[in-house]
Amino acid sequence: MKNRIKKASTVFLFSALGALLCIAALDAQGTRSSEPTYLYKTTFVRAAPGKLLDLIALYKSRMAVDDASGDERPLWWRHTQGDQWDLMLLVPMGSYTEYYSKERLSRRMKAAEASPLSPKEFKNKLDACSSWREDIFVMGPPLESVKKAFEGTAYYHIEIMISLPGKQGDLFKERQMENAYGLAMGRPENMIFVRDQGAVWDIFTLGCYRDLKHWAESPDIPKEKREAAARHAGFKGPDEIGPYMRTLIDMHRDTMGVAIK
Repeated sequence: MKNRIKKASTVFLFSALGALLCIAALDAQGTRSSEPTYLYKTTFVRAAPGKLLDLIALYKSRMAVDDASGDERPLWWRHTQGDQWDLMLLVPMGSYTEYYSKERLSRRMKAAEASPLSPKEFKNKLDACSSWREDIFVMGPPLESVKKAFEGTAYYHIEIMISLPGKQGDLFKERQMENAYGLAMGRPENMIFVRDQGAVWDIFTLGCYRDLKHWAESPDIPKEKREAAARHAGFKGPDEIGPYMRTLIDMHRDTMGVAIK
């Protein structure tokens, strides 16, 4: 009996120690989403009835203007289920000063005027292909980190939230805590984007996955390791993660989707 108890205690000790070492390593390395320092314009678009493929083709054709002007192409994907919109576009800006500098505005205008569709014609077609659009400017991870996350991925999950009054900072911290826990469980890191101006959302996280199976997989992690990881991340336990997040938010929406070929 004593041997069995001793063996069980040893297993628990090594499981907990393994979890703590894993988290400590992550703490030392830092995470991509820890400091939102890069400006992005995020656009959510709902296609007009029967116009989704036309809308995608229109945005694809417009990316030649980005190339000609020297702007970064938007990172984008289409939803399969969830919110009302069909497309999400994440436009790299860097900063307002950089993106709206005279030099870049001039290059952007010349590229647009040289394209098959004039700026006015593009807007008219966009109006005809879309029934709803929403823009929000957000601070997020460095561009290279975001581009790397999109490489080789084909499935996406966004959680977009409005915080309770005065809880924006607490919600950002909670998102970091969930990342720490998820990484200890072997899950991909969610990128965190924080509202600067625009639509009503205060924060969203975006996860990039190889496919649906990658998003849905649940590693067989011992309970002791999950408990230790949750506590180290700042939660009382793994079962408290969702309930705690809901004490900080007024509204929460999830959307899942796929890469655009």
